[in-house]
Amino acid sequence: MTGRQEPYYVEYDADFGLSGLAEAFTLSPAPEDTGAALGLVTAKLDAYDRECPVGSVDHLSADERSILGYDTSHDDWGYAEELREDVRGLVESPLADEAIQAVWRAAAGGGWDPAAHGMSARDWLRHIDETCAARPPRKIPGRRPAPSSWWGAWRPAADEVRDDVVAEIAKMRSCRERSAGPLPSPDTLSALEEVAARVDPDLGFRLFLRALKVHSVRIEMARYDRLQALGERFGHSAALIDDGLDIAWPPIDTARRDATWDFGFSRLAGQAHQDWRESREELRRTAAGDDIGQTPGSGAAVLLEDTLRLLRSALPDAAITALWAGASNSPGSTDGRAWLRLIADVCRERLREAAPAYTPVVAPARTELADPVLREVRETAPAVADKVVSPHWHPVPAADVMDALEHVVTRIDPDLGFRLFLRVLRTLSVPLTQEQYDRYKAIGERFGYGEYHVSGVDHLIEAR
Repeated sequence: MTGRQEPYYVEYDADFGLSGLAEAFTLSPAPEDTGAALGLVTAKLDAYDRECPVGSVDHLSADERSILGYDTSHDDWGYAEELREDVRGLVESPLADEAIQAVWRAAAGGGWDPAAHGMSARDWLRHIDETCAARPPRKIPGRRPAPSSWWGAWRPAADEVRDDVVAEIAKMRSCRERSAGPLPSPDTLSALEEVAARVDPDLGFRLFLRALKVHSVRIEMARYDRLQALGERFGHSAALIDDGLDIAWPPIDTARRDATWDFGFSRLAGQAHQDWRESREELRRTAAGDDIGQTPGSGAAVLLEDTLRLLRSALPDAAITALWAGASNSPGSTDGRAWLRLIADVCRERLREAAPAYTPVVAPARTELADPVLREVRETAPAVADKVVSPHWHPVPAADVMDALEHVVTRIDPDLGFRLFLRVLRTLSVPLTQEQYDRYKAIGERFGYGEYHVSGVDHLIEAR
């Protein structure tokens, strides 16, 4: 078999298909018999249907959907259909039954062994397929999943990624990582390689991940980065890789600036909205939002560092309030240092949970870029002098915001000041020239920002 090569829309936040089912077996008490095991299959399908009900768009005809621009989404395809694809791929493959049995045991943790109940591995998979087939379909008959026109996510052709998956599995043979138990056996690794090479590289990759998690293999960062890169090529969420994986995270480093998007206090401002009302729960969600590949607690540590810089500064409370209003476009919902103290408390709570050994430290600010950042702030100030943040609800003069920004850049931290400046540009819808944007990109690169950080203002560039 060549594996599935058609494009499709991916929106699973966790494991799915046969590997997702295997995870359910590792998290449940061992079934006593085949009926109980198939009951667990049904429970997994039911849980997915409850979490992702079929949308009302399913009630439209194919022609109506086409006219309105709707596509068959992954959720319309459904967990049962995805599971059947994985199952049938193995059942119809040239793999020996012993290889399929080894793969299932490795992925499911040995809690349910079909052989112990008088079944071959293929017989067990056929029972799963029959259970899925008995459920009502979630898709329009005759249509396959198609890429969303909005996201445009495509599954790679099998030939493009097969060799890389097989090579990653093969590297485990010389693995030096630690494990809480025995590492996957050579026979198991050979069987996983066969799945990736002869059935479907995506299925082989997901089952390999399950085996790593079941065996509690300690994953060093170099291997972790490769696994994430492979997952990204398949369109999988980072959570599918991370959840349950024993990663040897490095110490938290608040000097890192390479988050994919924004981070710290400016990221918090970008997530604010009119209904915050200083919500502790909203703050918890942001503080827990570590970027892909970041040590758990990193998001809270960087946010805490930014917050402590402001809290310990000479910036007046009124200026802090104006700064937050300009960066968040949510005036009237905060009160100077009281707001900062709440943020700091929530960050410390998160760090006690995620990184109890971490000691918060406010590192010296990087001042070498203060002059170029200050030039950009001062160049923009006259253009927004007459503007007002939220003119119809707790209006805040833009001049007050720009004064606060200048204080942050010159007396607190140019990096934090520049990140907040980018947020203020969006709040005030400040038109930019291409030359200005290029300078911002250059400053962001010198600070070490991630790929999409500064591009958050590219929509403000005026067409010539």
